[in-house]
Amino acid sequence: MIIDFHGHVGRWDSLDMVDDPAEMLRAMDAVGIDKSCVFNIFHPDGQPGNDQTAAFIARHPDRFIGFAYVCPTCPDTVRPELERAIDELGFRAIKIYPPYTPFPLDDSAWDPIYSFAAERGLAVLAHTGGEPTAAPAQFGRAAARFPNARFVAGHSGNTEPYRSQAIAAAQRLPNYFLETCSTFRTPGQGRGRPRALRLGHALDGPPPPARQDHHRGH
Repeated sequence: MIIDFHGHVGRWDSLDMVDDPAEMLRAMDAVGIDKSCVFNIFHPDGQPGNDQTAAFIARHPDRFIGFAYVCPTCPDTVRPELERAIDELGFRAIKIYPPYTPFPLDDSAWDPIYSFAAERGLAVLAHTGGEPTAAPAQFGRAAARFPNARFVAGHSGNTEPYRSQAIAAAQRLPNYFLETCSTFRTPGQGRGRPRALRLGHALDGPPPPARQDHHRGH
């Protein structure tokens, strides 16, 4: 079975992201993807986006897996929303997007999210890259403090030196994983993956579905 680990729900017109399950399914079928993990990062407190994700999944529950989105800029909502999304909506992991926040990924503001993931044995998928709050090394320091959670570096850090940070963390930490969504942005990103693959620490995420045709040559 092939599972896409990085799928956005909700409209983001500048990136051609869409909110039509049928369109996503067409793109998945075109490249042989069996299931996609989906989430919505467009609402600060998480609840509206998580509800939209649940409605999206309900159209084709055999093809989509939900990830709960929460943000530490709304700290009072974090745990209640995670409990609701995991226990009531049936979501299977957590998505975070640090560029929306002033908090680096190793800041204590994220600890309630990491603690919840550790308690439940869940994965946390984070956008990683060159933004000040999104460095893979920061995420690695957090992973070292929460060994019972699984930390997945979305985009594998994207560009250097962040790509090398992500690979180094995956080599060093048993609970740190790489994910390759949007690697079309950085030609050659896969060169370091064999080291991580030997550890079983690399996951695949294709470009956003609406852009698949555009990126097949990249």
